[in-house]
Amino acid sequence: MPIKTYKPTSAGRRFSSVNAFAELTRNEPEKSLTEPKVKTGGRNHRGWITCRHIGGGHKQLYRRIDFKRNKDGVVAKVESIEYDPNRSSFIALLQYADGEKRYILAPQGVKVGDAIESGTRPDIEKTPGNAMPLEIVPVGIEIHNIEMKPGQGGQIVRSAGGVARLIGKDAGHATIQLPSGEVRQINWKCRATIGQIGNADWFNIRWGKAGRMRYRGIRPSVRGVAQNPVSHPLGGGEGRSGGGRHPVSKWGVPAKGGKTRNPRKNSSSKIMRRRMTVRYGESVLRRR
Repeated sequence: MPIKTYKPTSAGRRFSSVNAFAELTRNEPEKSLTEPKVKTGGRNHRGWITCRHIGGGHKQLYRRIDFKRNKDGVVAKVESIEYDPNRSSFIALLQYADGEKRYILAPQGVKVGDAIESGTRPDIEKTPGNAMPLEIVPVGIEIHNIEMKPGQGGQIVRSAGGVARLIGKDAGHATIQLPSGEVRQINWKCRATIGQIGNADWFNIRWGKAGRMRYRGIRPSVRGVAQNPVSHPLGGGEGRSGGGRHPVSKWGVPAKGGKTRNPRKNSSSKIMRRRMTVRYGESVLRRR
């Protein structure tokens, strides 16, 4: 995915870049797979703000994505690659042999006309876009859209450029290295999709001005050290102070490098190596 820059005709243009959308083949979504998306402004049913920094933004239609990939034994053909305002990755419209249409996350390298399949047969092709249980995925292959529980639908590695790697299988569990660097075990009956998610250069887009964030429905955030002591743990002090303690969120949760996971969580035993952070200086599975 190429990134496009413009001549600095304004202050906002000077340091911004945009997606060239070279891979997209269709401008309008499949109407039967869309539904209205009501904006909340970050408020709950009582009108209280439960999620800050949300509000405004362009009107959007929600595209129903097939995260379960449970239509086995029926070959589909890629009809189009489309933009989805609800996620960073592109989506692919599939037309199955029986006439049904479904959206999936568009893998890197998949083009219009390609054949895509999902199933549990050991001889299913291990090509990008095909979905299958981890039990029959070869060790060392790159995967995305991974289930946490069998039949629940893919929950992890779903953003643009996302890729995980299967590094081992043993006793009913598959060992996976996630993009964060975490190494964890997952039931090998869970499904995953082969390949890396497309639109990998999304990470390199420079938004350039506050207005483009407002188009996306993201409101400004105020630094904790700039607030009053009644509003934030880092607030207050004489002049420009650094907060006087390690960085934390508004509710006192460590914000940079601190451990925030509950050690008594049942799934903690499945994590073989915790996620890597910059402070530990370890490498992560980098996007290509």
